[in-house]
Amino acid sequence: MEGHQYGFTHDGMFHADDVFATALLTMVFPGIKILRGSRVPENFEGIVYDIGMGEFDHHQKDARVRGDGTPYGAFGLLWERYGAGLLGQEAAEHVEGRFVKPLDAADNGKGPDAMAAFIASFNEPGAAQSGERFFQAVETAKGLLSLYIENTRRRMEAERQAKEGAENLGKSPGSIEVLETYIPWKEALIGTEKNFCIYPSLRNGWNAQGVPCSRESPAVKIPFPEEWAGADPKTLGRIDPGLLFCHRGRHLINTRDKETAIRLCRIAQTRFREGEVI
Repeated sequence: MEGHQYGFTHDGMFHADDVFATALLTMVFPGIKILRGSRVPENFEGIVYDIGMGEFDHHQKDARVRGDGTPYGAFGLLWERYGAGLLGQEAAEHVEGRFVKPLDAADNGKGPDAMAAFIASFNEPGAAQSGERFFQAVETAKGLLSLYIENTRRRMEAERQAKEGAENLGKSPGSIEVLETYIPWKEALIGTEKNFCIYPSLRNGWNAQGVPCSRESPAVKIPFPEEWAGADPKTLGRIDPGLLFCHRGRHLINTRDKETAIRLCRIAQTRFREGEVI
């Protein structure tokens, strides 16, 4: 046997800890062969985890705990070693805190976890736990972990782009900010000359939203007209064919296209500045 061609963990009833640890190893070392048993074979040359009182076990008296007191499980110990190699240190730390640590805590009896309970359900009640059930659970865990890793990559990239984009918010002329893709904008636009922010809706069309007066108050600088607020589609259609929705709080509208959103924001501004009671 050579170093990372084999892994060994305990047999019998399995939990999210050894299952996700196995899923991680199959991602890091494609083709690794996982063996299970009640005792580590003598002179075993591979990765031993969740058994054997070694580096990747957590059942010994001096088992490691995190700085916040959360005990490590085999999954967390292996993630600490190999997680950054999968997706980089910063993202690995995010996955550690949101995904790995709760599973480790549950395995150490530090609280319930829905994911841990789900993986445990793969055990066959009242029967010796077959390798088939274990590896079914591993494949499921691998899919879940892969999905979470990919979503973390995308989220962090989106946050990076949003941070870069936010640096330019409010710098264009005029009182209406138009975003071609959505990024968090409120913090950047409060205190500027901007009265509205327009951006693509995740549902359909485009949204226009009023900029709050301050960070302490959700009230917007310029509300949309009272007769638009909470109106039914037929009434909105008479106001403007492109107006699809106006929140009864008068801070948000949804329109068929960007041009309609811009036009209606300008109407709201004009009526407000002319002193019309809206």
